Order: sequence, then structure tokens, then C-alpha cells
Amino acid sequence: MADGLRIRNAESADLRAVLNLWEAAGAVPSATDDLEGLERLLRRDEESLLLAESGGQLVGTLIAGWDGWRGGFYRLAVKPGRRRDGVATALVRAGEERLLRQGARRLTAIVAADEEGATSLWRAVGYTQQTDRARFVRTVEPAA
Repeated sequence: MADGLRIRNAESADLRAVLNLWEAAGAVPSATDDLEGLERLLRRDEESLLLAESGGQLVGTLIAGWDGWRGGFYRLAVKPGRRRDGVATALVRAGEERLLRQGARRLTAIVAADEEGATSLWRAVGYTQQTDRARFVRTVEPAA
């Protein structure tokens, strides 16, 4: 783990900083990447959004979600000046621990196929890219 790095669960007061980090990290926004979406995430599972801090500053995030069947990783993001410093690996390992405690036996990560740095990281931490599946997505509007 990177020196001085602290991994903790996010709280509501952290959410604007999380969105700012995602923007600084170049994460392509999706339909749920807003304050309301993050608040909903924490209401559903208050331990799902992991933060990495160093010197009191937010330097990384990872959503480690459990649906009762499979563990999933989303929004692994590291502050550009802290990349290749062990932050992402520390977040992944903390997420794995969390999901294994909940009973997960299979872990998946959603990664943009054209993000070579991201795909390299996931390979480096022991994940294999699945080649025999496609992901289908539909964005829906919330019910009024």
C-alpha cells in the first residue's frame, strides 16, 4: 500500500469531492454519475463507495457493489498525480476484502475497453478480460 494511504467508506459529505475527482481523472460520465445517484448508492449500501485518502486529500475511489450473487467494481479512479503509486491496487484489495466478507465468489470489473491504463491495471492485480461475453446497457428514466 502507498505510504500514508487510508482507505475508508464514503459519507454524504464526500460526494461532491468524489464527483470532482472523477472529472479530474477523466472518467466519462454516465447516467448515474451525479450527486443524486451517489446519495442513492450510499442509502442502499453505505459501505459500497471506498475512498483513498493521503494527507487528508481524496486521491482515489472505487465502488465495490454486492448484489447477493456477484461482486462488481465500478468507478476505480485515481487522482492523476497519484497514479502508479499503489492507490488503485490498495482500493482493489480493500474492495475484494469487503466483497469476500459478504460472500462473493466471483468478482467483475466494468472497464472501458479503450482505456489501456485501466485494462493493464486490472490484469496486473490478477483479473482476466472476458472475451466470450458482451455487455448490454439501457439507460432508463426514473419513475415519476
